[in-house]
Amino acid sequence: MTTGPDDPGSTGTSKDDKERTGAAQSSAEESGTSLDEQRAAGGESPETGARPASMGGEVPVAATRTRSGMFGVRGTGDTSGFGGLRLPGYAPAPAERPYGGWFDEMADELGAAMDQNGIPRAAIEQVTVDRGEITFYVQREKVAEIARTLRDDPGLRFEFCSAVSGVDYSSPDGAPVDKSLHVVYHLLSMTYRRRIRLEVSLNFDDPHVPSVVETYPTADWHERETWDMFGVIFDGHPALTRILMPDDWDGHPQRKSYPLGGIPVEYKGAEIPPPDERRAYS
Repeated sequence: MTTGPDDPGSTGTSKDDKERTGAAQSSAEESGTSLDEQRAAGGESPETGARPASMGGEVPVAATRTRSGMFGVRGTGDTSGFGGLRLPGYAPAPAERPYGGWFDEMADELGAAMDQNGIPRAAIEQVTVDRGEITFYVQREKVAEIARTLRDDPGLRFEFCSAVSGVDYSSPDGAPVDKSLHVVYHLLSMTYRRRIRLEVSLNFDDPHVPSVVETYPTADWHERETWDMFGVIFDGHPALTRILMPDDWDGHPQRKSYPLGGIPVEYKGAEIPPPDERRAYS
């Protein structure tokens, strides 16, 4: 006999006094603080790239920088028409409590679960709330342990990893940016209808991070694509091979250091070079 979550004999999968599967979704509009409130809670304006006083005024994990042009072309001219484009640098300020909505409850549950599993709370380097979404920046050495805790703890139940992706925060003008290679994990709790992100920052000269395939089998293909496109090495992955490019391909095409346009395109004897090798028209 099948019983519902409210039947006396039902064991259910959710906490008895909390939102159950199938309840109204905790949408971005219903959770988290507004952008203005978050900037106030985070201290300095995001454009400054400064952490609040409680974090020692350190630079955020994701540094800000001004973006110019559309494709990062330098030196040879930009024939795209976007050469004069200037966009202000932006990175959300690190968040401070209260985060708003269910974020505080979830953060408390995560902290308690980390204590129970012997994971130091310092493994969470930064928390950011922006546009109704919460991101936990974690130490790379602890990402696999934190992922397993998020999946297995009954108060968290993030059962599904929907994506693993890479981001290259290198400055287009070549200015140094510390730990500019990031790995982002998108996690979903189907039990509580909640979404969060984990983010790990790396240096290009040491792009290693533990694999989470043992916890989330679907991450197998996502980690392979992140290795293929960004060169992130997922230690412990069962078969870290290319998934989009040929096995003998040289380089990782979505790094900003990769030649723009890739390889020249040939049309019946006429060769179209990559955009960064074309001459400028004025």
